[in-house]
Amino acid sequence: MRTSASTFVLKLFYGFCFVVIVPIFLLLWALETEPLVPLPSIRSPALGIGTDLGGLVLIVWGMLSLLVHGKGLPMNAFPPGVYVRQGIYRIIPHPIYTGFTMCCFGTAILAGSPSGFWLVAPIAALGSIALVEGFEKQDLIGRFGHQVRKCLISLPEDAERKPLLHERISVYLLVFIPWVLLYEIFVALGNPADAIVAYLPFERNLPVYEWTEIFYGATYLFVCLVPIVVTRSRTLREFSIAGLIATWMMVLMFIGIPLIAPPREFTAHGILGDILNFERGHDTSAAAFPSYHVVWAYIAARAFAETFPGIKILWWSLAALIAASCLTTGMHAVVDVLAGVGAGLIFMRYKKVWELVRYLSERIANSWREWQTGNVRIINHGVYTAAGAGAGVLIAGILLGPGSVGYLLVMAFCSLIMAGMWAQVIEGSPSLLRPYGYYGGVLGIVIGGILAGFFGGDIWLLLGSYGVAGPVIQGLGRLRCLVQGCCHGREAPPHVGIRYTHPRSRVVRLTKFSGIPLHPAPLYSLLWNIVIGVVLARLWILHAAPTLVAGLYLVLNGLGRFVEEAYRGEPQTPILGKLRLYQLMAILSVVGGAVLTMVRSDPTAPAPQFNYESLVAGVGFAIVIWFAQGVDFPDSNRRFSRLV
Repeated sequence: MRTSASTFVLKLFYGFCFVVIVPIFLLLWALETEPLVPLPSIRSPALGIGTDLGGLVLIVWGMLSLLVHGKGLPMNAFPPGVYVRQGIYRIIPHPIYTGFTMCCFGTAILAGSPSGFWLVAPIAALGSIALVEGFEKQDLIGRFGHQVRKCLISLPEDAERKPLLHERISVYLLVFIPWVLLYEIFVALGNPADAIVAYLPFERNLPVYEWTEIFYGATYLFVCLVPIVVTRSRTLREFSIAGLIATWMMVLMFIGIPLIAPPREFTAHGILGDILNFERGHDTSAAAFPSYHVVWAYIAARAFAETFPGIKILWWSLAALIAASCLTTGMHAVVDVLAGVGAGLIFMRYKKVWELVRYLSERIANSWREWQTGNVRIINHGVYTAAGAGAGVLIAGILLGPGSVGYLLVMAFCSLIMAGMWAQVIEGSPSLLRPYGYYGGVLGIVIGGILAGFFGGDIWLLLGSYGVAGPVIQGLGRLRCLVQGCCHGREAPPHVGIRYTHPRSRVVRLTKFSGIPLHPAPLYSLLWNIVIGVVLARLWILHAAPTLVAGLYLVLNGLGRFVEEAYRGEPQTPILGKLRLYQLMAILSVVGGAVLTMVRSDPTAPAPQFNYESLVAGVGFAIVIWFAQGVDFPDSNRRFSRLV
């Protein structure tokens, strides 16, 4: 009886958090960060109300489906005991999260809130994705196994049969609509403040041939016909995945590389010229590098070539003509087109690219080398963390300029000390005498920043600079994780996983997973850190508030870590409730980061300035880290003596 009462109280509290506390927190977050997001407001009462109503319909429909068919409440911590395949769940897999995301964007549009639209709603969407990928997906498979089925709106199956009607429709909904929406976001943003015109000198006076609009405009029809004409589900699936990869990778490039291509002027002499001018009036000169037209043309050409191999030269020729038309219509620079061709060829071969990345990761994971002289041993993996730490100090020093090195080194040494202390408490054991913990390092940076503040340093600028440097530090450090075998993943399909076979690897020494394909969790982390690094570096260059930069580092890193932990297989990580310890830490990181973004700070991020002080400090600290994480004393059993 007491257990039942306590469960009821927990359910009530859990529901209160998601129904009341989370929405109020998001609202306050948007209000408090409004001055920090100097981006265009998108205000439309009709669009905002419509989006909100659509989101509410999905939320209510999803909840009712779980109540009626699942015999339980819509709570992932207290899930229904019956797998639901009826109602809205027959159509889409996560209607409540989808509806919640729509409500976040709809409310921002209704209020005309730049912070709500550009900051809070996207983070809420990423948070929903992280919750699904990092917990609910694994929980569903663990509880229901073979009962888990794909919904009607899902990517085509990897099969030789003809695509089903709902699979063809799904490509438009899951691939094309996100592409259009994301591109329109860049149209709304306009040209970035630090935009660089991509044209080479000789291009500015090239003529515009309006008749080539035939090929430029044909891109839309060429691409949109693919789901209709493709005859194999496998081909349509590969087209869809390549399209999704292209969409998100190009968004990252648009953010990170501010090249623009203002359309070259011309005078229309016919209907094709009028169409070209109409298209220009609804387009943007930003989001030009690489050319979306070219990338999509080559991805579509491959799908057509596989469907109609007898005339594949026609499809590749059409893709080449579309690429050329980007120049002859005056819509793109040469560099945009060349980058588009290269990106398209890479994205369409995503399987081979992944195989190469996976192969290199496996080589690194089994590349352990060591050299011993007397009682001193040098291990090769220390080079990776040394490079990351040194680069981090150098980057932070360049961002802040001369005079900041002393403060940055205080923070760096605090991070090293706290990383060691953290891991001793959480993971210390006779087998791991000198481990290091990431969250201890983050705590050390904060403590070091506070100490630096007492001696005249600007704590917010210091934290912001390390927010930009953090992805580089952690990303390179993950290569050491591969070699050492820490942070390894759980079992994975052979085409996804990597095998650890080196006898020195922790996977081989401490687990039963030797030679078994495991998720390359350190690689996942490295790739996500690249995304974080690009976003935060651009914010700094655009002179964002340093608290916004530092806070977003914690938010984005926490979201990625929450998902990463779901694929990790380390047996020593404590599990509290249904979540791993570091998933709980990741949640705290997200919340803490969001709170940090609300702090008003002055001045804004300064312009980067190279200085030799930072270079010397970076090299010096790299040597310290190399000794701490790459040199040990194998014959000693004293604490902190051995790395292995």
